[in-house]
Amino acid sequence: MKEWSSLMNTEPCADTLYATFIMGEIEQRPTPGSRLGAPENSGISTLERGQKPPPTPSGKLMSIKIQMLDDTQEAFEVPQRAPGKVLLDAVCNHLNLVEGDYFGLEFPDHKKITVWLDLLKPIVKQIRRPKHVVVKFVVKFFPPDHTQLQEELTRYLFALQVKQDLAQGRLTCNDTSAALLISHIVQSEIGDFDEASDREHLAKNKYIPQQDALEDKIVEFHHNHIGQTPAESDFQLLEIARRLEMYGIRLHPAKDREGTKINLAVANTGILVFQGFTKINAFNWAKVRKLSFKRKRFLIKLRPDANSSYQDTLEFLMASRDFCKSFWKICVEHHAFFRLFEEPKPKPKPVLFSRGSSFRFSGRTQKQVLDYVKEGGHKKVQFERKHSKIHSIRSLATQPTEVNSEVPKQSQQSASLTSGEGAGSPGGQAGQHGKELNASEPGPRHSPAPKRSPGAGSTQADGAAKGPAAEEEEEAAKDRTQQSKAQPRQPSTGSLTGSPHLSELSVNSQGGAGPANVTLSPNLSPDTKQASPLISPLLNDQACPRTDDEEDGRRKRFPTDKAYFIAKEVSTTERTYLKDLEVITSWFQSAASKEDAMPETLKSLIFPNFEPLHKFHTSFLKEIEQRLAMWEGRSNAHIRGDYQRIGDVMLKNIQGMKHLATHLWQHSEALEALENGIKGSRRLESLCRDFELQKVCYLPLNTFLLRPLHRLMHYKQVLERLCKHHPASHPDFRDCRAALAEITEMVAQLHGTMIKMENFQKLHELKKDLIGIDNLVVPGREFIRLGSLGKLSGKGLQQRMFFLFNDVLLYTSRGLTASNQFKVHGQLPLYGMTIEESEDEWGVPHCLTLRGQRQSIIVAASSRSEMEKWVEDIQMAIDLAEKSSGPSPEFLASSPPDNKSPDEATAADQESEDDLSASRTSLERQTPHRGNTMVHVCWHRNTSVSMVDFSIAVENQLSGNLLRKFKNSNGWQKLWVVFTNFCLFFYKSHQDNHPLASLPLLGYSLTIPSESENIHKDYVFKLHFKSHVYYFRAESEYTFERWMEVIRSATSSASQAHALSHKESHVY
Repeated sequence: MKEWSSLMNTEPCADTLYATFIMGEIEQRPTPGSRLGAPENSGISTLERGQKPPPTPSGKLMSIKIQMLDDTQEAFEVPQRAPGKVLLDAVCNHLNLVEGDYFGLEFPDHKKITVWLDLLKPIVKQIRRPKHVVVKFVVKFFPPDHTQLQEELTRYLFALQVKQDLAQGRLTCNDTSAALLISHIVQSEIGDFDEASDREHLAKNKYIPQQDALEDKIVEFHHNHIGQTPAESDFQLLEIARRLEMYGIRLHPAKDREGTKINLAVANTGILVFQGFTKINAFNWAKVRKLSFKRKRFLIKLRPDANSSYQDTLEFLMASRDFCKSFWKICVEHHAFFRLFEEPKPKPKPVLFSRGSSFRFSGRTQKQVLDYVKEGGHKKVQFERKHSKIHSIRSLATQPTEVNSEVPKQSQQSASLTSGEGAGSPGGQAGQHGKELNASEPGPRHSPAPKRSPGAGSTQADGAAKGPAAEEEEEAAKDRTQQSKAQPRQPSTGSLTGSPHLSELSVNSQGGAGPANVTLSPNLSPDTKQASPLISPLLNDQACPRTDDEEDGRRKRFPTDKAYFIAKEVSTTERTYLKDLEVITSWFQSAASKEDAMPETLKSLIFPNFEPLHKFHTSFLKEIEQRLAMWEGRSNAHIRGDYQRIGDVMLKNIQGMKHLATHLWQHSEALEALENGIKGSRRLESLCRDFELQKVCYLPLNTFLLRPLHRLMHYKQVLERLCKHHPASHPDFRDCRAALAEITEMVAQLHGTMIKMENFQKLHELKKDLIGIDNLVVPGREFIRLGSLGKLSGKGLQQRMFFLFNDVLLYTSRGLTASNQFKVHGQLPLYGMTIEESEDEWGVPHCLTLRGQRQSIIVAASSRSEMEKWVEDIQMAIDLAEKSSGPSPEFLASSPPDNKSPDEATAADQESEDDLSASRTSLERQTPHRGNTMVHVCWHRNTSVSMVDFSIAVENQLSGNLLRKFKNSNGWQKLWVVFTNFCLFFYKSHQDNHPLASLPLLGYSLTIPSESENIHKDYVFKLHFKSHVYYFRAESEYTFERWMEVIRSATSSASQAHALSHKESHVY
């Protein structure tokens, strides 16, 4: 049977849809009064801040036994007339559970039907014999991605639910997946592998029927989890479980119209139909118009669809009216929780008589839960793992993460062994494990106020993520542990925070997650690690705590000459450059040698042209570091002043580089050959794709092929600064000027090739992000700008991703595909197009009308400045298209043109709105591949970036040590930070092969801390986006100004005017 795509978003008419869901037995169309005149509900959720629950009814108390997820029982006394919400709140308060809205209480009613406790009805009317009933506290709402669960305790409870479902046979899977799940449970309960302990533990604990047959496989998998904390084990357990078809599924027996026995179930995506344990159909919420029941008949009314073979209304027969009503209620609650922004309003009470059920969802929606937890304000407390020998200490003062956050590591097995069960989720990034010591500064110190760099103002990127769609930021490594006074080491599980989206650190800048062991936020590591919501070492750098006094002391021993810090920048960036070369010469070459997928001709074109460069620059770096050691006074040479210069070293090595020019000229050819090879060979394409998922490949692979050309520009910039700094009489001036002349000549020779290759590389990168287009890369086509705009249609403003080239404008929407790609929905040739502002006509701020020869569309930008950038670039592209007979759009016809006016909603718009739903609720799950590219960052931050911005970013690369502090922490942590590709990448030290976390900067504001923030340190700058705040501290005024300069280039994009002056030869 045809299976409907399942999406989890709120469409504009979601409230109306909800109203139709609660019509009960009689399908009655809601009146305007029931939609618009409903009074506000006085009830609140357990998460509502600043409010108190309604006063609990006084009177006689009743004792109710609650069975917890760890199989313990607790008795709670509540007033007999209290609503169910009072009991649920009491349980959540007992557990100190912040995200209690995902859970519910279920019990057998007087007819032995298991039902959920209604939060609005009095308990005594639901549980008639409380002394003889055990109410179970269980997970009620299973989100599509476990990284949306911000709290470690919440993930622990979900892991207990998975364990329970395995034991009861509800969660079915193949033997390999079952063994892998149990191995993570064992790791969380008894710790690291020991075969004797493992087998003894498995003999005493049965996690699944027929466990004995899987014992050897469980032990084998457990051996791979050494060093994994209980919190990371929970995360990996959920990572595997969520891919299984039966995850979170509760089957309800029914029959279809032909009398065939089936099972119905409800999930975050919609209503599912099973035969046995096999899903045979799915009706996602976007396709469902109304749900109702009449006696034993459960009715699903679908939205009209010309392409569907289904009838308008589907009917299923259940065992009784009570079973039918129970399932209908569950469907209403799931729809409201996952699809609505806010708790639905109650229907007004009828004057004379009522028709249908008065049941409605009560509590916060998932959107409200996520927003509340991200805003912070709740205090973390300790909790005990009943079945674990390893104690867990929750961190204090948690903050949600952003585009790169941290999630516990994902083992290779979890990535590969569950592929048969629906693999395709973000690869886990693993955080480094080990004990963490919280270090704090000894007492408050009052140093001079922070120095303010000239011109260092507040730079707010124009398109800071707008609306609920971007709440799931990709912050790298959040400090889930508030640092307090130094205390003894304690075992810690870390604190996982789900960072819904953009931030995987397996972070390939593409969001690919690596199958290895330590990464930061698999979804942007919600807390610190790549892809893992656990705390990463980079968040809690306690391995080598250093006090501020020590840092100040070390800083004072450094030379104070600006030339020294310029020379030091050469050293720090050279280290990063060598690591980038090793990605090709070592890591990629090793991967290519293991797989017989790359032709020998291609190997001989790539690797022999990079190995000489690596050898040369290894020697170059050694010379620079030796000179800096002398300059710093670690020898007697500084007394004579012979070595307080760098120009001679630069001149010698730049002259040596000229002998490597033949290799540099080959890099453009290697890039073209690699892309052509990928196009013609699936095996090579698979090799490159898999390599990009490795954590060491933190940028797109083809970017590394252009690094040698980019490095020449960096040398030129450094020498320009040195020549500007030194007076003509300085002994180093002559060498610096000679070296500048040499490097300028090399850059001039390669400049045209570089511009061509940057455009070529960008087109191929964009091609990976788009669906529905094959021949994006054609001779003459040039990329100009990409970004998020709203497209006006009959259904209102819908978020779209636009791609502007020199011949065509594409618009796309993001769907929940396994690869997180954008689907092309329309293309507008630029030839003959006109553009005009139309705010007054449509009443939409920052609105434009684009009139093409075949169709017109109305779009709206997030701000005035964003609109001006788009107008400038589109007009320039139109002018160029008019003047040249350049390439005409040759895209596939798979994306139907949208020829209708805004008030005519097209089928394409209907489809794209469904695809887009995830962006509206900020609940999309991250997938390992292409989840954190610049396209996705722009989508979530609701901004845009141009080719000029990319070109400027190439020049504004920087590396070095910074001290980092979170808003609610006391101490500073030293990290190695690399800025490239609009993103900060964080490492424990410069020797690490891959980053721990990353932080995309588009949309962030760059400022200097105010006096009220009590940052009494020199050279501190502040990055903030919404509630996410980071402080960074440089070692000198020069490095402070350099970091401010390069970060400002990422947080505020350049205008086209700057573009033309910046690169005269870059003509689009």
